[in-house]
Amino acid sequence: MPKMKSHSGSKKRFSLTGTGKVKRSSVGHRHKLANKNTKRKRRLRSATYVSRTQENTIRNMIPYKD
Repeated sequence: MPKMKSHSGSKKRFSLTGTGKVKRSSVGHRHKLANKNTKRKRRLRSATYVSRTQENTIRNMIPYKD
């Protein structure tokens, strides 16, 4: 059985925590920042977790990431 291939885009975007949750960066913090208030931009800086429904899909995309 050959090795599975990891999804290259997912390797760069997601990481796994020690407890096994999938971590991702917040969306909406790339451009058009002049229209967003400071509180919103500060909140977007922090990382967040992937929802439970999407977790298994992403795990299949990054099988060797620990």
